[in-house]
This record gives sequence, C-alpha cells and structure tokens, in this order.
Amino acid sequence: LPAHGGANAAEVQVGKPAPGFTFTDIEGTQAKLSDFRGKYVVIEWFNHGCPFVGKHYKSDKMQNLQRTYTEAGVVWIAVNSTNDGNDNYRDAAMSVKEAEANGTSATYIVLDPSGKIGKLYGAKTTPHIFIVDPEGNVIYMGAADSINSTDTGDISKATNYIDLALSEALAGKPVTTPETKSYGCSVKY
Repeated sequence: LPAHGGANAAEVQVGKPAPGFTFTDIEGTQAKLSDFRGKYVVIEWFNHGCPFVGKHYKSDKMQNLQRTYTEAGVVWIAVNSTNDGNDNYRDAAMSVKEAEANGTSATYIVLDPSGKIGKLYGAKTTPHIFIVDPEGNVIYMGAADSINSTDTGDISKATNYIDLALSEALAGKPVTTPETKSYGCSVKY
C-alpha cells in the first residue's frame, strides 16, 4: 500500500502528529482531521458485530464516555473499517439505525470499508482507540480499558483508558498511560 501523506501505520506514535485523513460520515457530513485543531479528538474503531465492542456498548460505558466528553468539547470519531464483503459490514442506512438503537453519541460515525483510515492508523482491533490533542499529536493509543474480556461485569472493575487519558489531558496533566495493547476482534479489512 502506498504511504499516505508521508505516514504509514508503523509510524503512528504517541507524541507524534496523528496521520491526517478526510471522511464523509453516515449522515453525509464531510470533514478532515485537521478541521479539529484546537480540540481533543477521540478516534474509536468499532464493529457492533464484535462482542468486545458489545461489552462497551451493552453496558452503556462507551455511549456515556461519548456524551460526557463531547459535551466537554471533545470531537469523537467512531470508525468502522469492516469491508463490504464481510457479514458484519453495514452501509450508511443500516449504520444510522444501529447508532440510534445503541444510543451512540459519537460526533461522527464513519464507514471505512476500503480500510484506508484503519490502515493509516494501524488499527488492529475493535475497539482500538486513538486520542489526538489540540496540536494534532497522538496522546493515547490502545485498548478502551484494562480487562481483556467480553463480560460487561468487568466494566466497573477495569481502568478505562479513554476516561483516564481525557480526564488527565483536559485537566492539563500528562497522560499517565499513553499506550496500551489493544484487544478485541480483528478489524475485518
């Protein structure tokens, strides 16, 4: 795959600029990552067919984080890089219904069936989380939380890395856990 904008997945690193990308969300809104300079941005890889993603959505943990932080001015981009030949693929219309049914509160829900955005970031699992600071640098990358399971009962026992990183960053503190190993289902490129 040719390098996009001089960056490739191996180069995504905490403290370095997040790879730029453009998108059209499931509502038809077009934007690019650089439009959000000056704000924190969460990029969440998801696939509702994955039980690891299900843990975070069935418990309402992910939606609560989305609501809490978007109300605080964070831009939340949920990306589904499932290819259109996979059983878990959803088109925009199905994705709108799914988002409504799940109470998703992401700012944008983006379908990436070509895998262009996912491969740019090296997104390996659903969920896989990247957080970008107002200067455009990655300040967190990895798992949603500290317990590798599909059990909603583990949510309350786990350290939620999204919550931890954003609460620290928004308070002007360094992120104490800037990188973890993501876990979940493989992204269906």
